[in-house]
Amino acid sequence: MIKLAAKAKLPTLAGKFDIYTFQNEVANENAVIVKGDIQGKEDVPMRIHSECLTGDVFGSERCDCRDQLLKSMVYLGEQPYGLLIYLRQEGRGIGLINKIKAYQLQEEGYDTVEANLKLGLPADKRDYTYAVEVLRYFGIKSVRIMTNNPEKISFLEANGIKVTDRITIKSQFTDYNKFYLLTKKEKMGHQI
Repeated sequence: MIKLAAKAKLPTLAGKFDIYTFQNEVANENAVIVKGDIQGKEDVPMRIHSECLTGDVFGSERCDCRDQLLKSMVYLGEQPYGLLIYLRQEGRGIGLINKIKAYQLQEEGYDTVEANLKLGLPADKRDYTYAVEVLRYFGIKSVRIMTNNPEKISFLEANGIKVTDRITIKSQFTDYNKFYLLTKKEKMGHQI
């Protein structure tokens, strides 16, 4: 389902990586950040990170996305090998416009799940098929995944990728994201 489109070096503050892009049917232009040689390896440390423009780029304190992304990059930079799959599925897959509409509803007292449902959208619309295809491309059979989200683990395992370890990412609680993080824990089963 995916074909290599481009590869280049990506030196970062967290370490030296390679960045890959793949072509697929959806053409979301996802990014894959790789540290070291992961081809055919087992127990590969990895993160699947869904795009969050407000958090990842602008540093919004409404969520913990940037915190998770940066901590994952630093962790991977310290490992001999690993990867981060950056999926272009903003706002748990609902898109930027709907995400900002959900923010408006959150300002009225709805939690993040209730806001999505009020908009007629699922609580979480993300799909991790692309991540599975990337792991297959590199011949990876088992991973140590950095996630607080049990759905990612279930999806990988249901698609033949063995998860040998879950690495919890401890997020910073702020006055702005506390309600959001508690909702993820209580309503979505995230390990916070």
